[in-house]
Amino acid sequence: MPHAVTLIPGDGTGPEIAEATCRVLEATGVQFHWDVQQAGAATLAKQGTVLPDEVIESIQRTKVGLKGPITTPIGRGQRSANVTLRKKLDLYANLRPAKTYQGLRSRYENIDLVIVRENTEDLYAGIEFQRNTAEYEELAELIGRTTGHHIDLNSAISIKYISVAASRRIVKFAFEYARANKRRKVTAVHKANIMRLSDGLFLTTANEVAKEYPDIQYEDRIVDNMCMQLVQKPELYDVLVLPNLYGDIISDLSAGLIGGLGVAPGANIGINYAVFEPVHGSAPKYAGQNKVNPMAMMFSGVMMLRHLEERDAARRLETALMQVLAEGKAVTYDLKPRPDDPTAVGTSTVADAVIEHLHALS
Repeated sequence: MPHAVTLIPGDGTGPEIAEATCRVLEATGVQFHWDVQQAGAATLAKQGTVLPDEVIESIQRTKVGLKGPITTPIGRGQRSANVTLRKKLDLYANLRPAKTYQGLRSRYENIDLVIVRENTEDLYAGIEFQRNTAEYEELAELIGRTTGHHIDLNSAISIKYISVAASRRIVKFAFEYARANKRRKVTAVHKANIMRLSDGLFLTTANEVAKEYPDIQYEDRIVDNMCMQLVQKPELYDVLVLPNLYGDIISDLSAGLIGGLGVAPGANIGINYAVFEPVHGSAPKYAGQNKVNPMAMMFSGVMMLRHLEERDAARRLETALMQVLAEGKAVTYDLKPRPDDPTAVGTSTVADAVIEHLHALS
């Protein structure tokens, strides 16, 4: 029976990499019923929103989504479609593996990290106050009266909040993932030495949860030190669990360790729904050029297959992707020794090569 999946092609280069990804997923032999939904810049122009209600309603029906990158206007007051999607569906866990494969150009070898990022709170909750508004002045007055910190009225304010409930469930998710996937260690990442109340709460909660998993190693690291540690000795780390903002930053750093965002997959997982997507952005300047690397979305498709319990198909697709990478022939410009390499292929040709390897594995 076909799996019903909401397909959100996205915008910029999203439709191209989504088409290539759907082709390789179908080539595994798994059947899908794609419920195609539009979101992003096009719907903003037509409907006044980057995330129409019908997108949410579709995922509520199918329970699973596959999403291309979506452009969010910068500094224009428009909420990110990604953040809104995660909040509305309570996709509280952002799972971002970072793994090196033969053929990827990187300064490192044998990287195998998993970033578990809390997805609903922290600064990404989007609670902000614009200057020169009554609400801003009321909040600034309250802060000054209760803390003694007087904020310049020609400022803007963003609220960071971290709760026990959200911290506990994301840390439990990290430990459960580690146990299910036979990982050896979980590291909680924070800035509790400075943000003693918010990050301190996250760390205290993580310490408490860790006691429930005596079979898994546990430690914590301050986020700036974690950045240095990952650059110097990434082999010491395994599963990292982090509040929202740090998780976003560290996952990009980790992508840099393995060869770039072009091969960095991601998943947003909640109790009832899951949405799979590449970590990278929409790269609108390359839209329609059949140029960009689709592998991050294809590796996200591997994660989706595992979620759907199609484990054999997931294994074969990951193997086919690894083989294409190792050969280094049918890859896009970003995976070549030089970006102007004339042997670089386009998005659709990468899909063709992956499908050829899939057929050989069948």
